[in-house]
Amino acid sequence: MPQVIPSFWSLPAEQVLDQLKSSHQGLSRQEAQQRLTQYGANSLKQKRQSSTLLLLLNQFKSPIILILIAAAILSSFLGDVIDTIIILTIVLISGLLGFWQERGARDAVTKLLALVQVKATVLRDGKSQEISNEEVVPGDIVLLAAGDSIPGDCLILESKDLSVNEAALTGETYPADKLGGVLPNEVGLSQRTNTLYMGTNAISGTAKAVVVQTGKQTEFGKVSERLKLRPPETEFERGLGKFGYFLMEVTLILVVLIFVANVYLQRPVLQSFLFSLALAVGLTPQLLPAIVSVNLARGAKQMAKKQVIVKRLSAIENFGSMNVFCTDKTGTLTEGEVKIHAAVDVEGKESDRVLLYAYLNAASESGYVNPIDAAIRQHKQFDISAYQKLDEVPYDFNRKRLSILLKKDNTNQIVSKGALKAILDVCSTVETGDGKTIDIAIQQDKIQQRAEELGSEGFRVLGIAYRNCDRNSFTKDDETNMTFLGYLSLFDPPKADIADTLKDLGLLGVTTKMITGDSRAVAISIIEQVGLPRPKVLTGGELQELSDEALMHRVGKINVFAEVEPNQKERIIIALKKTGNVVGYLGDGINDASALHAADVGISVESAVDVAKEAADIVLMQKDLNVLVEGVKEGRVTFANTLKYVFMATSANFGNMFSMAGISLVLPFLPLLPSQILLTNLLTDFPEMTIATDRVDREMVNKPRRMNITFIRNFMVVFGLLSSVFDYLTFAALLLLLHANSAQFRTGWFMESVISASMIVLVIRTRQSILTSKPGKYLLTATIAIAIATLLIPYTPVAGLLGFQPLPIEFLLVLAAIVGLYIICAENVKRIFYQHVQS
Repeated sequence: MPQVIPSFWSLPAEQVLDQLKSSHQGLSRQEAQQRLTQYGANSLKQKRQSSTLLLLLNQFKSPIILILIAAAILSSFLGDVIDTIIILTIVLISGLLGFWQERGARDAVTKLLALVQVKATVLRDGKSQEISNEEVVPGDIVLLAAGDSIPGDCLILESKDLSVNEAALTGETYPADKLGGVLPNEVGLSQRTNTLYMGTNAISGTAKAVVVQTGKQTEFGKVSERLKLRPPETEFERGLGKFGYFLMEVTLILVVLIFVANVYLQRPVLQSFLFSLALAVGLTPQLLPAIVSVNLARGAKQMAKKQVIVKRLSAIENFGSMNVFCTDKTGTLTEGEVKIHAAVDVEGKESDRVLLYAYLNAASESGYVNPIDAAIRQHKQFDISAYQKLDEVPYDFNRKRLSILLKKDNTNQIVSKGALKAILDVCSTVETGDGKTIDIAIQQDKIQQRAEELGSEGFRVLGIAYRNCDRNSFTKDDETNMTFLGYLSLFDPPKADIADTLKDLGLLGVTTKMITGDSRAVAISIIEQVGLPRPKVLTGGELQELSDEALMHRVGKINVFAEVEPNQKERIIIALKKTGNVVGYLGDGINDASALHAADVGISVESAVDVAKEAADIVLMQKDLNVLVEGVKEGRVTFANTLKYVFMATSANFGNMFSMAGISLVLPFLPLLPSQILLTNLLTDFPEMTIATDRVDREMVNKPRRMNITFIRNFMVVFGLLSSVFDYLTFAALLLLLHANSAQFRTGWFMESVISASMIVLVIRTRQSILTSKPGKYLLTATIAIAIATLLIPYTPVAGLLGFQPLPIEFLLVLAAIVGLYIICAENVKRIFYQHVQS
């Protein structure tokens, strides 16, 4: 079988099937498995077997680490082998810790993503079955309906009123109509009406097609390879990037100045160079990528326990920062189980004839599956064995109608059901209660009045119409000059606990806005029932008249958008974002993809159509806002714990290294040897690695928070300076009070540095008092363990290799007093800081 069939759109379907060694009955399971092995998974993301090795090597890719390793090796050639071994061992252990954490995070996320798979319906051994899109192979026969994603580049074998959204590939706004046939070889991509492309999705109709290309051989695959598309950075990612660059600039300037100064003071060049590089390692938040990955992965695992699956990890922070949540009403604010209230004629009387025609339409549809048709079929069943279905024009979001051509005896009749306005637009006559047919203009006002009365009671109103037809097939162009028969009123009761859920979201600082295609009256009725305050409504028609600037001015004050067209949803989302909001959007339909992409957090549900699940960042396993509330809280916990590491890296660690750089210019010896600096950095990393499991204060969860570099910079200045004050107090005590020699000074400074940096974690992890906010057990255990290990190291056999020596009891007492005073002062400075500085 050829790897690629060129210009397959110009070949007859049978010839393409023959070249693919396939048939209209599809492939056998055995043949499909062989092809999956031969061609690989149908995915644009390459699964690299060596990814674990690359992840390990990535731990050592920092230029500073690489230069440090090279300098250490050079040192061994100059005779200092022991120091070289110590430095390389510490660097290796630090790298392995980061690797272990990141690999665990990666594996956890891979398992979670497997829970939310987009599936395709294919024929295997002549029977239809659902498989993951990644398992689709060339030669597979796929069955498509509205809402399905196209799993590969395909040639249409059969189709019925199929239209496809190809905007992702061609840029065309309007859906493309598709049908089988043979086209000239030279026809352009957007004119290939017999071809379906991976990355696009069916809007309406049905089709049967053969998959010709998969994965990177598809047109979409070629484009993605050329562009190497990446999802846009979240605000949190941009903030972390700025923070990292800021620290790197400070580090580079400081390291260069220290190296030049030490050389000027005629100290050994290589040792000065190693000291400067080790200092740079201490200053650089090298664990930040690992800490962020671990926090996000743990957050994703916790959210999965609460039925929230995260597809894109970086969206967790935006989920926590979300302050505006937009949703449709069906299934979120309401039960999502549509029920029939009544079928009435134009006189407002109950009518079995209206209900029969609605049943004929619903029972015969085979395109877009929807709960309204299911509700009609369950409400009352009719014997329709005398009717024969001849043809169908499926529902789509432009026409907003579903039409069926039926035959009874010798009469063919088109029966249409849809949105009331869409039905009235194609009607020229109306059937009265006594069976007479009159011009619709006579009854127009009465029809509209009756619909408004039903709508004001909270019912959704559909129209039913019919017309005779003298053919055995029809198109949407035949939906004209129809006779309006009557109304179908539907209701979808609000969820029992939805008022409390919306109140919970409000207490979390999240404003809920409803975006619906239903009428103003229905929307207001639902909003009043679920307890949202004073509904302020903007309709799609009114929105159409507003400029983008005027919409931005009004969008924050509106909490109900009614009678909204699908293409207006994205405009609402963008206007909300431009006014400074972090916007979440929950959508599960074919027409929600663009709004999901536009939102800061695209949210869908497991039962959604493929295109919505693909566009979403987060998928709810249940369409329940209680699940969403828990997800928002977990997102904020994850964000808060990530920020804790940032605060730690900018306080004690930064202060210690900054102090060391300064004292090195005064002392006749290096305050710490390069290997000792690296050991200090390694030991202080251990408590920080447990941050993902730490408890988070309720106040950090109660409202949305965003990455604020100015706040972080202020925090660094205040707590970095505080750390330096006590560092210099330690220097003074060791030199002036205790008269320490160089080895004692290094040992004492090492102890104070590691223990204070570990203990300060317990202070800055919370805005509350250290006595009232309990840390997580793993963080507390790690902190105590590192403090004990630091005290013991100078008394172990390795002390001499590391350049330490045991200290007398008076040294330990003085150091303990300094650390204790530091903790007390940090507590008080923290209280004053948060009183005067806003985050």
